[in-house]
Amino acid sequence: MAHLRSGRRRVLALTAGLALTASLALPAASASATTEAGRGTGAAAAPAADGPALTYVVNSGTGRSTADSVKRAIVRAGGTMVTSYDRIGVTVVTSKNPAFATTVRKARGVSSAGATRTAPLPAQSTTDTDTPKVLSAKEVAAATAKKTAAQDPLEPLQWDLPAIKADKAHEKTLGSRAVTVAVIDTGVDDTHPDIAPNFDRKASVNCVGGKPNTADGAWRPSAAESPHGTHVAGEIAAAKNGIGVTGVAPGVKVAGIKVATTEGFFYTEAVVCGFVWAAEHGVDVTNNSYYTDPWYFNCTTDPDQKALVDAITRASRYAESKGTVNVAAAGNESYDLASDSITDPSSPNDTTPGSRDIDPSKCFDIPTQLPGVVTVASTGAKGLKSSFSNYGRGIIDIAGPGGDSTSLQPPQAPATSGLILGPLPGGSWGYMAGTSMASPHVAGVAALIKSRHPHASAAVVKALLLAEADATACPDPYDIDGDGTADAVCQGGKQYNGFYGAGLVDALDAVRW
Repeated sequence: MAHLRSGRRRVLALTAGLALTASLALPAASASATTEAGRGTGAAAAPAADGPALTYVVNSGTGRSTADSVKRAIVRAGGTMVTSYDRIGVTVVTSKNPAFATTVRKARGVSSAGATRTAPLPAQSTTDTDTPKVLSAKEVAAATAKKTAAQDPLEPLQWDLPAIKADKAHEKTLGSRAVTVAVIDTGVDDTHPDIAPNFDRKASVNCVGGKPNTADGAWRPSAAESPHGTHVAGEIAAAKNGIGVTGVAPGVKVAGIKVATTEGFFYTEAVVCGFVWAAEHGVDVTNNSYYTDPWYFNCTTDPDQKALVDAITRASRYAESKGTVNVAAAGNESYDLASDSITDPSSPNDTTPGSRDIDPSKCFDIPTQLPGVVTVASTGAKGLKSSFSNYGRGIIDIAGPGGDSTSLQPPQAPATSGLILGPLPGGSWGYMAGTSMASPHVAGVAALIKSRHPHASAAVVKALLLAEADATACPDPYDIDGDGTADAVCQGGKQYNGFYGAGLVDALDAVRW
């Protein structure tokens, strides 16, 4: 089911937009929210309950009277509340009434409402094709033999660290333990020896059901679940402890906010829970290497999809208002997100996908294209845009190493793979690639900036990220496979363009100024 990025996690594993001016205002409560549509003087007919059980988000004003009125309307429409995030006016609901969304949208105070899925969660999961390439004992021994005294054993294989000058940054600082980066993802194995020293249990949670589950270890992936979140967490903050790999910010803390189901779906209610949890538990940076299911692009012209955009926008803005910098992967389809039209063949992915042409100015990849979110493109070992990375002038904010096929962008020795090395659940290490891997490099540098400037607001941290990036000019032409034909067109100048945004993230400048 998780086929490359068409399966939600923004990762490719090979077998051998930032709006700093976005308002943080939330909708005001309606002063006249005293009655609801459909509230007649006689006894109301019982709502239908013969449809599949689906989850919905209902978005409303944040005033007490509006919230109470909307909750009554939810019950009358046949909904059962799962939880309510009153601070942002988002309520998570389940219902078997096929007309629930259309009914509750008529209620006074409701600004939008929609199903977060198109069918009940399937009982079976499909096979992941993004299984990481696990590092063998022989490869571990070979890398360890090449390390310098200052390096962790597997650091010689991490070409991505010198690519952003993280190795030089570590000579100055490893980051502050007062800074926490939360990985909103498939779960994090906090028992891994590279992650355990820096793991922040208090900021970790399971949000899969749409409300926080704080049971001990609930943030971990099971053996049947993806290693994706663990790999991402290690890229950010694997400890510099003489074991395994080194993270971009090996002195900061990392938390796991699990939002993906066992089948690998990232539904809106879980993502909303994740952002709100981060906002209220001292998280300085979130990493988001996924898109929200079941739609690759959520069109605001569709009432259901509009509600999903609304809910996650409220949640991510709330986190930013609390000082959290939200970083997200751009995606792996080589889409030009600034084009007039994109063909989306993969949505909805929890029933039968159909091909549709969408306008990316009205249909959004969330949370990637939401206001205030730092959107990250991927580069390979040669510094070129990764063959798979999405791009787009006005969409991409910055670039980071996400890897590429070794045949297309081979690294310099002693590194041997063009992919990104990181920890895997159970105490091993492996290679993965994708914008999923690029985003945590930027999140790690954001954590270093926050460490250097502990009182900086989210807006200031984001501004420093962009200002300190290494400007990277468009390749002309971009012929990644060398066949004589341009594979994508980069628009813009060296200081800002659609491939690299403001440029390649720079860890050394983050700690130098």
